[in-house]
Amino acid sequence: MRVSKTIRAAGGFTLTELAIVLVIVALLIGGMLIPLSAQRDVQAANDTQRQLAEIRDALLGFAAANGRLPCPASPNVTGVENPAGGGACANSWNGFLPGITLGIGPTDAQGYVLDAWGNRIRYAVTTATTTTPNLFTTNNGLKNNWSSAPSPDLAVCNSATGISPTNCGSSVALTTTAVAMLISHGKNGGATPTSADELANWPSSNDPVFVNAAQSPAFDDIVLWLSANILYNRLIAAGKLP
Repeated sequence: MRVSKTIRAAGGFTLTELAIVLVIVALLIGGMLIPLSAQRDVQAANDTQRQLAEIRDALLGFAAANGRLPCPASPNVTGVENPAGGGACANSWNGFLPGITLGIGPTDAQGYVLDAWGNRIRYAVTTATTTTPNLFTTNNGLKNNWSSAPSPDLAVCNSATGISPTNCGSSVALTTTAVAMLISHGKNGGATPTSADELANWPSSNDPVFVNAAQSPAFDDIVLWLSANILYNRLIAAGKLP
């Protein structure tokens, strides 16, 4: 009988031992979740960077076909450029990527293109022009006014410190002649940002000055701009410019 009791005791765990095992398992799972979450964020950022590069190509393809860039889509209306057919854009600096006009996705129910976090992608276009409406967004506007085409006026700064609504001020200017901007507001793009760097890219700023700061907890925007020279090269190749 004494041997039998010993065998039964060795065949199970006490409540204390089970509690210790559960704590260890919980700690191990918790330790795994943090890097998995970080990996998902890195993957989403990489996917969005690739997506923005593909969108830039789509904009160049649209320009080659139409002799102009599309206007941004107005906020909270539809993913069609405003106005349809181009011209004087209704939301040149505070609009969104017109997914319906470009025929690209993924989009939400209204046709706005979404990044890897499911947030709408911003799109801005230069308003520098010598004619009315904007020659950069008017069919063959550049072709018809090539000799007097102005320099695009979208600026990208490395920080919001010292910038103004018209230029980078004391901040370093990464470019002052971008013709179009593409912006993903990152993982936190579903809520109004609190940092000055991200606020500079928020639709409410509604000016031609944007920020591409170093990635940090306070700045996770992904910013890509279109050079006028790349646009001109594509239009020349398509026979839309002399």
